Amino acid sequence: MTRSDLRALFRSNDREVNAVDYFADRRDEWLTVAAALAGHRERVDDPGFDVEDLEAARRNVLVFYGVGGIGKSTLSRGIAEHLVGGEGHRGDWPDLDPDLGRVVPVRVDLSRDSGGDFESVMLAVRLGAAELGHPMPTFDLAFQRYWERNHPGEPIDEYLRRRTWFSRFPGSQSLSGQMQSALADVAQAVAMPGTVGSILGQGFGVLVQALREHRHQVRGLAECRRLADLLEAEPDLEALSYYAHLLAWDLSRVPAKRRGTLVVLLDTFEDVGGRTHRDLERLIQRMVWLMPNALFVVTGRNRLQWDDAKLEGQLDWAGQRYWPLLVGGATGEPRQHTVGYLSAEDCETYLCERLTVAGQPLMDSRTRHLVTANSHGLPLYLDLAVMRFLDLYRHHGRAPEPDEFNLDFPALVTRTFRDLTPDVRQVLRAVSLFDAFSLRLATAAAGLDHDAPALQLVERPFVDTDPGAPWPHRVHELVRDAVREADSTGEDRWSDADWRRAAQRAFDALEHEATGDRTRLVAALRQGMRLARDYSLDLGWLADAAFRYVEDFVWEPLEIPASPAETGNDGPGAESPVEALAAALNAIATRQRQHRGRTAEQLRAVLDSGLLPDALVELPLYFLAECERDLGRFDGSLTGMRRVVDLGGRLAPTAARGLAHLARRVGRFPQVRTAAENLGTEGRRDRVLGDLWWSQGNAALACSSYATSRDEALTAGQPGEAALSQACLAFAAAFQDRPRAAEQIARAEEMLGQVSIRWAEVQTRIAALVRDAGIAPDLPERADDVARQAHEAGLTSSVAYVRFAECLHATALDSAPLRAEARGRLRACVRGEEFAYLLELAHLMAGETPPEDLPLAQWLDGQAQVRARWTALVDDRRREAAAISGE
Repeated sequence: MTRSDLRALFRSNDREVNAVDYFADRRDEWLTVAAALAGHRERVDDPGFDVEDLEAARRNVLVFYGVGGIGKSTLSRGIAEHLVGGEGHRGDWPDLDPDLGRVVPVRVDLSRDSGGDFESVMLAVRLGAAELGHPMPTFDLAFQRYWERNHPGEPIDEYLRRRTWFSRFPGSQSLSGQMQSALADVAQAVAMPGTVGSILGQGFGVLVQALREHRHQVRGLAECRRLADLLEAEPDLEALSYYAHLLAWDLSRVPAKRRGTLVVLLDTFEDVGGRTHRDLERLIQRMVWLMPNALFVVTGRNRLQWDDAKLEGQLDWAGQRYWPLLVGGATGEPRQHTVGYLSAEDCETYLCERLTVAGQPLMDSRTRHLVTANSHGLPLYLDLAVMRFLDLYRHHGRAPEPDEFNLDFPALVTRTFRDLTPDVRQVLRAVSLFDAFSLRLATAAAGLDHDAPALQLVERPFVDTDPGAPWPHRVHELVRDAVREADSTGEDRWSDADWRRAAQRAFDALEHEATGDRTRLVAALRQGMRLARDYSLDLGWLADAAFRYVEDFVWEPLEIPASPAETGNDGPGAESPVEALAAALNAIATRQRQHRGRTAEQLRAVLDSGLLPDALVELPLYFLAECERDLGRFDGSLTGMRRVVDLGGRLAPTAARGLAHLARRVGRFPQVRTAAENLGTEGRRDRVLGDLWWSQGNAALACSSYATSRDEALTAGQPGEAALSQACLAFAAAFQDRPRAAEQIARAEEMLGQVSIRWAEVQTRIAALVRDAGIAPDLPERADDVARQAHEAGLTSSVAYVRFAECLHATALDSAPLRAEARGRLRACVRGEEFAYLLELAHLMAGETPPEDLPLAQWLDGQAQVRARWTALVDDRRREAAAISGE
């Protein structure tokens, strides 16, 4: 049965107009649900299915995702109603196969406005299970203990009555009775008087002991292997999420005559997933994993990311092996589906059923066809069109003719725009300058001193809300495009000067946002540079924000629309300072995903344009020098680093560190030590010292320096620098302590999963080579693969380190042919003095004298001491290899 659409009902005085909240078809989506349910039921009924198997991959999640306004929540409600049957049954959808048996849907709205939390979600699922009319003793026992601890003195039934959120669940009437019955049975079984008080109080220890001893009185409960452990765990929110396992176990024990399939529909999942902190998502995912006999139908704006192994640590089960059907391109059901736009037939049906008079469509066929053509299948458009049609119907006292309603989407938005109050129109114009906005930004950009107009605007259907974004509100893209056109005829239209003043206010408001965390900094940079470019604004705070953007090694793409400077060197190049800055920052960020040579060309083009102010020239100049270093252009890098140091700007300490790196490359180690002492924390002193110590053969001291550098970065909130130092720590540890190296490599990989630093990723792979040198027979083949990756990125130092690891491998094996081959490859990396120290070490570690034609390094405490340390490292590796082969 369709419900009245109250918004449409109150748009007209005509009592004959019947407005219903009509759900347009989505037949294919329903057939997908039916297929997923059939497959799920088949898997659960298989004799080999074990609800206590916690290692098997999960295939119990169906996902529908799509853009805002596409009808996902309506689909979720429609599925729940059709599964219930009765009045909610949809005649245009086929029935479920009767052989599937009983199905119990539980729909939970996870949106911010619903106020739901994990406790409410878990309670809703238990209320759904209550409809089966069978006790859930293990879950109820644990849940009552949780409830007594977290809601002392508040009965569950009273709590459910006070919160109308739960009134939609039929099980809310019987839940308390089921729980009391289950507790009474347990109390009687262990001969304890009373129910809740005794079992959860003084008798709790007796019960747990009985479960662990599998006494015959509680044998049924004791079959749930993890019940005793869960009862003894601290009854907090974390424990509650694990109680889902108990509910799944109870459901599996329901007699056949009462058994049913629990279908949990989780709507508006974008308010849970995709945030910096996935705390609620982690708890929900745990519930899904621990209830493999329930089917979960997720709807939201984004695809579920549980198949992404990079989320390991944020989620308990992340990766393809855990969720094989959530991977893109997966076949079979349940899996992930996009919710597409409505077909022309669906739109026609929607418009026919949405507004009727005496059972007939209020819109005539020509108008319906026009609206359908203009809508492009977007349900949001259809809804706006219906509202506008009713406005015209009310104004004229009759249905408008097609020529009166010949509105494409921008025109419809224009009409809607004119219906707004002047203050709300002013806010809409202002926020059309933003990709996304908050109430504070909207009010500031509009030049108002009160938030009411902004609050009214965000309630409009063409404003989407994403609570997880830095700024939660976003005007529909087509509406944004139409706002400027609306100003061409509006009585209170803005002039070009008005738009520029609004852009300046918006730009100034973003300055405050740019001082927040890194997510807001990047978002402010993106929007601020667009505004400065489009309205010819001074750089202002963008200069400071740009330097803070490059302070850490994270490199999120800024995604500024390409200017001529970024499309190659054949065009005219950037035409304004902000375009030059955008080109520089984009080049700096994308160098993690392209060859360093390409980045060098882009940065050189920015410098040649001469558009950057003097205070910003050091930005592309430093990173160009860094690229030159990676490309093996020693002299060019040295010149660039010295220029940045001489400028004495914000990157001078970083460039001083760059000079120390270059000095190390040519083996001038006393110079490196002197430079490091003057760097301080800002110049990454300890990381530079770590680079110095490992080359001297002092791996322990190197590890200590790198760890200090990592910890300083973590304390300063610099995950990129911390990950970089951790990769270096893994490399140094690999020379001396293989078990510790394995731990450090794993930690480096984990930290690099959150940032994008190509050099550090390669360095971590080189650390694995050093760790396995002298032991892994396939090391040369692995080394070639890593060297190829380094070549593709333009990382010459990384190639040299790979070849050095091969020399260590050959020396540890004491194989003269392998040693000669490895040294030959390393010699190919030597350019005069650059990297000659590595080839010298390749001879010293074997106790040999370096070739006479090789430029020798300036070792801190002499060549003899360095030879002694490196030969000792090789001897240790040989003993370890012998021990491993002996095992």
